[in-house]
This record gives sequence, structure tokens and C-alpha cells, in this order.
Amino acid sequence: MTILKSIVICLALANVGYFLWVRGIAHAPSAADASAPQSTLRLASEAPVGGHAAPAAGHAAPADEGGDASGGLVGTSGGTGGSSSGAADGEGAPSSDNGAGLLTNVKRCISVGPFRDVAEAAHAASTLRGGGYDPRQRVAEGEVWAGVWVYLPIAASRSSEQMLAKLKAGGIEDALEMPGPNEGSVISLGLYSDSKRAQTRVAQAQSLGFNPALADRKRTGDVYWIDIDLKPTDSVLKPTDLQGETGRIVRLEVKGCPAGGAS
Repeated sequence: MTILKSIVICLALANVGYFLWVRGIAHAPSAADASAPQSTLRLASEAPVGGHAAPAAGHAAPADEGGDASGGLVGTSGGTGGSSSGAADGEGAPSSDNGAGLLTNVKRCISVGPFRDVAEAAHAASTLRGGGYDPRQRVAEGEVWAGVWVYLPIAASRSSEQMLAKLKAGGIEDALEMPGPNEGSVISLGLYSDSKRAQTRVAQAQSLGFNPALADRKRTGDVYWIDIDLKPTDSVLKPTDLQGETGRIVRLEVKGCPAGGAS
């Protein structure tokens, strides 16, 4: 009887053990299961950089991968990463402020002219001063435009006396004979610095059956120039910017200042 009880107890224990084994309670994790990677959440700042995974916080990077072998944290504020970026921003790159400062000191000196007299030069200097410039006036020897000359070539079929008589009869009483731009004489109808007055005289002569010619006249003597220092941001002046009276003909030019002209 005792043997029978022992057999029944053994069978019962075997059934319980088999039941536990099937349900996995008694199943121990294997070495492969222990070594399997666990999926965990990672911050964007912990993503791999340059093909290498960032070390976990609190662990030092290996010395052969650029880490601090003394146990410092890589990528923390004030660590190795911070000092390298500071060197690139400060010492490695040239200062743009210094370059800009040099550019603002560069000046360009230009001369505007020539002006025929002090009055014209003073009017132009006043206009430039009103535009924020600091003009400087100087006198020089040179050739300056005097005006547009309206004249009549003397035709071979007519004498100068006949032409003058017709002109005076038509209201042009200031006509006179004088040497022309080429060989021979011509009849001058006037010298004009105003385009409207010159065109009026041309139309008046044409109404009398004449075909007048035009030519620029210049004179040599003292002329006046205005020197101006331009900043790098200033645009070069145009002679038309100094146009005074409406219809007045201006023959100005803009060029670099002579040696010693810049302040």
C-alpha cells in the first residue's frame, strides 16, 4: 500500500511539473534571449553622428574614438564639442567688422567741370551741398565750352552784302560777317548757351530761305572745377544732375581729381 501511494504521489508531482513547464513558468531565459537588443525610445540628440552611435549619458567614450579617456562626457555643454565650435567661430574665421571698417574709409575723389565763371561754379556747389556733399572749388587753366554758334556759309551765288541785307530786312539785325570755322568767311547769327534761343534763331533764318549751320565754340583761359569726395555707397554724379536753368546747354564732364586733389 505504501508503494502504491508513493507511485501516485510521483505521478501527481510529474503532472504538476509538466504543466508548469508547458505554461513557461519554469522556463529560464536563454543566453540568446539575454543578449537580444531591447527596443527603447531615444532622443533626437542621441542619434548616431558621422556613422557612430552617441555614447549613453554617464559613460565615457573610448579613447581611440576621440573621447576623453579620463571619463569626461562627450557633447555636454562646456566639453570638447563646445570648445571646437568656439575656435571655428572666433579664431578661425576673419572678422567681417574689420573688413567693413576698412571699406568705409575708402574715398573716391571726382572733379566736375569745367565751369565758365564763378557764378556757374557757385550755383553747382550750392546744388551739391544741398545733396549732402562737401564740394571744393578750384581754378585751373583750360578750355571751356562757350556756346552754340549759329552761322550761315556764304553761297557762291550770293555776296555777303546781299545776304546781310536780306537778314536785316527779315528782323535779324545783329548778323555780321566774320571768319568761319573753315577757310573763308561766314555770316554769324549769334552765339547761344540756351538751346531754345538757338533753335528760335535757326527757325527765323530758315523762314527767310537760309540753311544755317551749328557749331560748338570754346574759349581758353581760367576755368573752374569742383572736387568732391565720394563714399563707397555714393553713386558717380552725372553732369545732368547739375542742370541749372531749363533749356540751358551744359557741357560738363566728370573725371578723377588731379594728384593732390583728394583731401
